[in-house]
Amino acid sequence: MRLVQRFALAIACASLVSANLSAAKRKISEAEVQSVHRAALLIDTHNDVTSATVDGFDIGSTGSKRHTDLTRLKAGGVGAVFFAAYAAAEHAAARTSASRALQMIDTIRTDIVGRYPNDFVLATSAEEIEAAGRRGQIAALIGIEGGHAIEDSLRLLRCFYALGVRYMTLTHTNTNSWAGSSGDTGSPASGHRDGLTDFGRQVVAEMNRLGMMVDISHVSDKTFWEVLETSRAPVFASYSSCRAICNVARNMTDEMIQAMAKKGGVIQINFYSAFLSQRSAGADRAARNANPAGEQPAPPAATLEDVVAHINHVVKIAGPGAVGIGSDYDGTNSMPAGLDDVSQFPNLTRALLEEGYSAADIRKIYGGNTLRLMRAVERTAVRLTNKP
Repeated sequence: MRLVQRFALAIACASLVSANLSAAKRKISEAEVQSVHRAALLIDTHNDVTSATVDGFDIGSTGSKRHTDLTRLKAGGVGAVFFAAYAAAEHAAARTSASRALQMIDTIRTDIVGRYPNDFVLATSAEEIEAAGRRGQIAALIGIEGGHAIEDSLRLLRCFYALGVRYMTLTHTNTNSWAGSSGDTGSPASGHRDGLTDFGRQVVAEMNRLGMMVDISHVSDKTFWEVLETSRAPVFASYSSCRAICNVARNMTDEMIQAMAKKGGVIQINFYSAFLSQRSAGADRAARNANPAGEQPAPPAATLEDVVAHINHVVKIAGPGAVGIGSDYDGTNSMPAGLDDVSQFPNLTRALLEEGYSAADIRKIYGGNTLRLMRAVERTAVRLTNKP
């Protein structure tokens, strides 16, 4: 079945799901919540606890004020985590991005997987995620956050892949020399106005050839459309939400979500309050305008219902196969009430069941859609590598 036909079928299925969601909420027992939750392979495609472990935080410790630790990951039934190898914009300016990315990759491999090998295992494919789940381990994966980490070198991109990196967010809040960011909408200091340069297209092509997922979170709208046109594999947003509900540049428009879904992509809903709730976004914007150079206070917390609203919206416009979870735990200062840390994922399961989602729907949202995406990217790499 061709991809467009599959998308049309997904929209038809979405109509049935939407019909179920409009029904009155039923009472859900704790036993049902736990049964559905534990049967799903929950994959979170963006977690920033690595910014703490790289400085010595022990993910096996308990009692910290962080969102993530091993005990709470287990309590939350998390089956796989893409840990962020984040290189901030200041590293781009100092030309130390690759060094920082290597340190971040090492903290995932050494301070998380290496320190707790009975609990975590490094995974680099969809099959390895599923195998970890069968063994009762948490699959630890690596995603580079900020394409400036490759320092304009395809050789470095290949080295990062060899170290286990399986996605790269093409930009962060800063436009780099080959792709425009939603954070500065193509800064003139980057050397180009916006969108992908010819080298940016080479980066996307090489990621396709390697089997590294192309992450369009943080990119400008123009960059998004040019990436979608360029990529021969499905692309995804590792941690973004819906602009129709919360009008911020970091979120995706309906047209973007639908176009990405037609090519097999997935939007992974970000839990940051200012990307979920217009009220939170407004407070965050006002604080930044009042004190642009200082540390910003946490915006008002969004709600669990806000997260469900974003999931509902994607299902309505693009089908249940187009949405997943990319929490941004330990990367923000404001998470939704009821999803305060990684242990509280069962609260989302309860909310989705009350909303009318089936166990099969939840399995898709929590991990099935991400596994399908990964397999499509892996197949594309095999095809491009083996072509005559």
